[in-house]
Amino acid sequence: MSDTFRITLCQLNPTVGDIEGNAKKAREAWTSGKAAGAQIVALPEMFITGYQTQDLIEKPIFHQTAIAAIHALAADCADGPALAIGGPALEGAQLYNAYYILSKGKVQSTVLKHNLPNETVFDEVRLYGSGDITGPYSIDDIRIGSPICEDAWHPEVPETLAETGADFLLVPNGSPYYRNKMDTRFNQMVARVVETGLPLIYLNMVGGQDDQVFDGGSFGLNPGGSMAFHMPVFDEVLSHIDLKRTDDGWRIKGGEMADQPDEWEQDYRCMVLSLRDYCRKTGFGKVLLGLSGGIDSAIVATIAADALGPDNVRCVMLPSEYTSDHSLEDAKAVAERLGCRYDFVPIAQGRQAITETLAPLFEGTTPDTTEENIQSRLRGLLLMALSNKFGEMLLTTGNKSEVAVGYATIYGDMAGGYNPIKDLYKTRVFEQCRWRNQNHRDWMMAPAGEVIPDRIITKPPSAELREDQKDSDSLPDYPVLDAILNILVDLDGSVADCVAAGYSREDAKRVEHLLYISEYKRFQSAPGTRLTKRAFWLDRRYPIANRWRDPG
Repeated sequence: MSDTFRITLCQLNPTVGDIEGNAKKAREAWTSGKAAGAQIVALPEMFITGYQTQDLIEKPIFHQTAIAAIHALAADCADGPALAIGGPALEGAQLYNAYYILSKGKVQSTVLKHNLPNETVFDEVRLYGSGDITGPYSIDDIRIGSPICEDAWHPEVPETLAETGADFLLVPNGSPYYRNKMDTRFNQMVARVVETGLPLIYLNMVGGQDDQVFDGGSFGLNPGGSMAFHMPVFDEVLSHIDLKRTDDGWRIKGGEMADQPDEWEQDYRCMVLSLRDYCRKTGFGKVLLGLSGGIDSAIVATIAADALGPDNVRCVMLPSEYTSDHSLEDAKAVAERLGCRYDFVPIAQGRQAITETLAPLFEGTTPDTTEENIQSRLRGLLLMALSNKFGEMLLTTGNKSEVAVGYATIYGDMAGGYNPIKDLYKTRVFEQCRWRNQNHRDWMMAPAGEVIPDRIITKPPSAELREDQKDSDSLPDYPVLDAILNILVDLDGSVADCVAAGYSREDAKRVEHLLYISEYKRFQSAPGTRLTKRAFWLDRRYPIANRWRDPG
């Protein structure tokens, strides 16, 4: 009977649909674990398919191919440690989210997920069956319980595993980031350790998938809730973790305690990684964006340069007669400081041609936002032409405040394939720019220093679609707007809640109205990085045709 046990934890980045590539990653990780003398090599939830697959998992040829790949891995990894890997399972006609234990050339055990998350970005109830709660599986003489992700957020599965003889818990996860989520994970897992009296190892995947980013940060807890190790956030890491037998049961030996960055760094890294992985996993090596001289396009250009490298980012200034001199200067300064390509494409002549084309139809009408939006839509047309010609994905640059109230032109500045700041309120955009100017990390590919000129951060925001235009002409000041949006969107509150918080009923009703009538724009908007539990897409699903208004 051995008094030590080694696990190789594989905090890795799978790609949805790349079953062959994910299996190759698993084999390489297993080889590393074998060389390190591990008894088991563990990968995260649904690793073979990538996560989340959404309805792709229901396609028979897809889940059948994934299951076949797991059986092939069992054969390939017969001579060495066990391999634990997440993937789909079929029992009869029912599909399950499962965790496979592969040993000695075959599938030794299959754990089926019992608690299926069905809120925020998760729809597992419509995709999978709920598996029966079963006991632990054995590796050598050690009994291991593996509650799959959500199963560890509720007591019944871990408690059953403890009661049926588990020596410790190994929890495979596909847990996506939202701001300060690590604290929630710690609190939940400490509760499971206290309830069961067992050590717990929390293994999470990393990487971006559409709007979601899996942030890793795997960790281990010993009975009493003390931290044994904590792996880095957002990095792919293989870590060899040892447990030892004591008079009080198994305990995790102390390991690396990686630095845990603050929320500003984690949000920024999340945006960088999501864009980097979105491009890598969809086949784009280069991006472009309209660089206006304003703060939103400046932070998006910086994120893009940090994600892909300045040589792979094209910044395009498309001035009209309303573009100020300081916007021209500031846009060029951002591109130069980042080291990105800078193109100058005036739109005045094209705008005049469109105006003349429409003149017979518009005769007798008063100029309004229609004429203003022609500028934005012409810019979108030109940027998409560059995207088509050079194979560069167009980034859109609307912050969460604008996305919420529709302060953007559909088929204009909303055109694009991805938006890294889609879940970042305007007031946070200002602070995020300041943070990036003051901080640089080795995962950033753009230069250090003040890459965003201070004037961009401090000047009044403006769309510059008419003379002397400011955002505050059309919207409450951003601190007020964002506070109201936080109540209505993030907290799911009411107009009365806004008034109770000290905001005027008039402002609250106006913001609520803009929020609801802009749903059709969000429905057609580009995906973007999820930073909160109330991001616009899967977290918040509202009807487009909707007459409800808060009577408060």
